[in-house]
Amino acid sequence: MVPLESYADGPVPGMKNQTARIQLAETLGFTSVWFRDVPFNVPSFGDAGQVYDPFVYLGLLAGKTERIALGVASIVLPLRHPVHVAKAAASVDVLSGGRLILGVASGDRPDEYPALNLPFENRGERFRESFHYIRKMEESAPQFESSYGNPGRGMDLLPKSTAGKRPLLVTGGSQQSPEWIAEHADGWMLYPRSPELQSQIVGDWQRQVEKAGRPPQPVMQSLYVDLLDDPDAPPRPIHLGFSSGSNYLYHHLKSLKAAGINHVALNLRFNQADIGSTLHRLAKDLLPRFSL
Repeated sequence: MVPLESYADGPVPGMKNQTARIQLAETLGFTSVWFRDVPFNVPSFGDAGQVYDPFVYLGLLAGKTERIALGVASIVLPLRHPVHVAKAAASVDVLSGGRLILGVASGDRPDEYPALNLPFENRGERFRESFHYIRKMEESAPQFESSYGNPGRGMDLLPKSTAGKRPLLVTGGSQQSPEWIAEHADGWMLYPRSPELQSQIVGDWQRQVEKAGRPPQPVMQSLYVDLLDDPDAPPRPIHLGFSSGSNYLYHHLKSLKAAGINHVALNLRFNQADIGSTLHRLAKDLLPRFSL
């Protein structure tokens, strides 16, 4: 999870050497790198994310990397017009050779909505309409009606994504019912929980997916990690994760895999060791044990 740096003492990272560290992650074999949509540095939230607009940043990194997937976790749909989301996402996808993974969310920071003169209360409804608008824009010259606008008369949005239909991963509940998410999402992004609870949540959702007549869909989550030098160091709780040695981290990730979690985005905001060294240790101690 970008930024690849420690900034435990404040909400704003320094953003130094990020491109080199992302390129290092790609070289070491990490499968993806993730960016958040944080338009404002909201004091009550306490985290400015990677500071830069995610699509602008992804455009830069599409040309600075070759293989690593570029993920957004997640674009807050009610804060943006869906045509801008659809065009920016398709542009990054084409420029990167099909490496974009687009997560979408309804947003959980009430302070941002009045700053854009938007209501917070109906964000779930606008999320659904934006989601469907983006889906329709994948078609050739679509004609439809939406509160966001009514494209027609041969108008077409370019470019189209490399795979035609762009996967959209829904974050959390996004103010939607489990049935709606199971029917429409191409994957589900969850918040960190114990493997036991994740197993129950993922199992219930996959049953909803099957009920909707769809094959199993991927599930991912984030995890804050502080990797200690001693590989046998026991865990100590930190915000949305833990501090531990690599052995405990391995067994935790193995338990998450057994619980049905397909992918974990590691956040190193509270990591105390040098980030470059930590990436090397994660690649050496963990990646070979989860190789595809």
